[in-house]
Amino acid sequence: MSPRGRRPAGEDARADIVRAAREEFAAKGYDATSLRAVARAAGVDPALVHHYFDGKPDLFTATLDLPVNPRRRIDEVLQLPHDQLGAAVVRVFLSVWDSPEGRDRMAALLRSVASHDAAARLLREFVVREVVGRLAAHVSPQRVDARAALVGSQLIGLAMLRYVLEVPGVAEASVEDLVRDVGPTVQRYLEL
Repeated sequence: MSPRGRRPAGEDARADIVRAAREEFAAKGYDATSLRAVARAAGVDPALVHHYFDGKPDLFTATLDLPVNPRRRIDEVLQLPHDQLGAAVVRVFLSVWDSPEGRDRMAALLRSVASHDAAARLLREFVVREVVGRLAAHVSPQRVDARAALVGSQLIGLAMLRYVLEVPGVAEASVEDLVRDVGPTVQRYLEL
């Protein structure tokens, strides 16, 4: 059983939860990790996990140290008409990457995913379920996994070319140029 009540002074419960979550996600993957298991590994009551985090997506985001919560940004995009989703997704995606704190963190994350199978599996499960999978399901219940994978491939490919490989023509393009050029492809993938 987990200890109940307040932790002794000086202990950082939130940091302990994030550390335990990183280990649980790495060992079991995103889908198989439960908040209860994270609480047990951190030595805290499950209610404390819920106190600090609004569910598993929020906790996973904290383990990645992302500059924004992708689920919340997708919630904003989902308020738009279906025919505007492709452009909006590209715009939000680039706004996160182009932020000063986003560029370095996201590029490091991409490099990690490219070289570590466990990191790739974790990110894939999270992105498919909580980010592009939600978008694809919002548009249609048909072929959600395939459409989500295509959208993800477009966005990750764009990020690799722009931020990691710094390919001319993409690296220096304005956000609005990329929204204009890539948004319709993302829209088409969402509507397949």
